[in-house]
Amino acid sequence: MGMYAFQLYQALHPEDVDATEADIGDVTIHNVFTDQEYNDLGMTVRGKVLVMLEAQTSWTMNIIVRILLYLAHIWNEYIESTNQNRYGSKKLELPRPELYMIYTGSRKSRPKWLKLSDEFFDGNRDFLEAKVRVLYGEGKSDIISQYVDFTNVYNEQVRLYGRTREAVLETIRICKDRNVLKEYLENREKEVISIMMGLFDQKKAVEQYGYEKMKEGETRGEARGAAMGEMKKARETALNMQKEGFSDSMIAKILNVGQELVQQWLSGGDTVRP
Repeated sequence: MGMYAFQLYQALHPEDVDATEADIGDVTIHNVFTDQEYNDLGMTVRGKVLVMLEAQTSWTMNIIVRILLYLAHIWNEYIESTNQNRYGSKKLELPRPELYMIYTGSRKSRPKWLKLSDEFFDGNRDFLEAKVRVLYGEGKSDIISQYVDFTNVYNEQVRLYGRTREAVLETIRICKDRNVLKEYLENREKEVISIMMGLFDQKKAVEQYGYEKMKEGETRGEARGAAMGEMKKARETALNMQKEGFSDSMIAKILNVGQELVQQWLSGGDTVRP
């Protein structure tokens, strides 16, 4: 897995010719292949730089806020893991963040940067500014452009076959034939299939829950019963995702539930509540 993160870093920083695969840490890359709302990828480089990416098909300025909230969470964990005192007078040492969004949609306007001040505060950056670099996969066969190609193939197969196993298998077959992420897919094909099918099932559960909530004449008791049923499904999905290597925080984001609840599920707790 470190090899693919290293390739990503090389695509972002081709000028850093001294970097090695051993310099890369804290990688969570397998999530990005699904291109769902939460596709966080975080890695450290020499412990000094924190690279964060999210992948999006739909254009949204809210990506800036989401990635900042995720950054705050990572910094908090870093401060605790390095035993630093956030209330002391000594300046904290933090990895410098680089924030990116890989956009795989068809929007005609393709800005290079998204700025917090411009999008949310009418250009006022007196007290706070953040910039997210937008990547469109326009390189020559680097791992970012391959990921964008993978996503385009995947979307086309979903249009043809729906959210089915056939769509997933065809996506993998076509990408192998086109030498798109070929080595990764050959080495981790079962894992990719399992992750994508698990998220298909979760999406169906969420859509079904929304349908049930909107049914005319549904009572509050029925609504709560439907919610409880969906949360049980979510708990089962969380356990399966843990087996695939998902972190607690990523499971919470994908399932849209509190991280404490996810941790309770994964530790064997029986509480299931909407």
